[in-house]
Amino acid sequence: MKKRPIFNSLLRRAKDPRKFIQILLGPRQVGKTTLALQLEKSLSIPTHYISADSATLEDLAWLQTQWEVARQKTHRGKKGLLIIDEVQKIPHWSDIIKKLWDEDSRHQLNLKVIILGSSPWLMQKGLSESLAGRFEILPITHWNFQEMHDFFDWDLKQFIFFGGYPGPASLANSKDFSRWLNYINDSLIETTLSRDILLMTQVNKPILLRRLFQLGCHYSSQILSYQKMLGQLQDAGNTTTLAHYLELLSGAGVLCGLPKYANQKVRSRGSSPKFQVYNTALMTAQSGKSFLEAQENKEYWGRLVESAIGAHLINNI
Repeated sequence: MKKRPIFNSLLRRAKDPRKFIQILLGPRQVGKTTLALQLEKSLSIPTHYISADSATLEDLAWLQTQWEVARQKTHRGKKGLLIIDEVQKIPHWSDIIKKLWDEDSRHQLNLKVIILGSSPWLMQKGLSESLAGRFEILPITHWNFQEMHDFFDWDLKQFIFFGGYPGPASLANSKDFSRWLNYINDSLIETTLSRDILLMTQVNKPILLRRLFQLGCHYSSQILSYQKMLGQLQDAGNTTTLAHYLELLSGAGVLCGLPKYANQKVRSRGSSPKFQVYNTALMTAQSGKSFLEAQENKEYWGRLVESAIGAHLINNI
């Protein structure tokens, strides 16, 4: 099975002496779980993989039980690896992991830990609050053109339009285009908005957040002032609310507002943002245009090309 280039970095860290908890951070559907499972097969040590998607209401007790299973495997094999997927679903996860990790450190148990999460902004909060000095982050970003070309033999135009999601790559053709659209809109966009943002943080105006996302996708690669946003969004409230919601969307890896470059931070923060999608699939799925229609519309295709370049830059900063 082919592996992303980032796999080599993950494998190297997993083979290093136990020192830090490894954190794989990235948006949905970019291959974090696949990387972890590939790692499990590549190591000759006892491994225990768990996903918080299957956790019950007694989340902390469940996590402690699973950790104990990994400890038992480690005792038998002298070393071990615990992989925890979607850990941000567990309330106060960072507190219990700190406790368990420190216990293993005191007892010199060689149990290494890798944590996967698809809500980077929420993960960062847990990391900074409880796990300071105990972790190392490995960002898992959207797939770039070279990866989509190597894995799926895509050309540049296909990548510009269909973006860098490997999951629906087999549907990226004229015959299955409606299925590709449904996958992006239902499995990616809706799941990200409802589960990674609305379910995990307090959003007083969820409809506004969805409309802001749609507006940002429509205007990707373009500068739009907050005042103009207020004019196009019903019940928008104020610019502070919009800026906050844009930060949430950026944290989920779907849409950001790039500030104007300026030597003075005050001028940069006060500037009108330039909308930028993290993956052009998000932009095209909202447009309703087919692959051929997008290429024939020169103005739209130009913005799509600019968005593809912008997405490459922000995913590699």
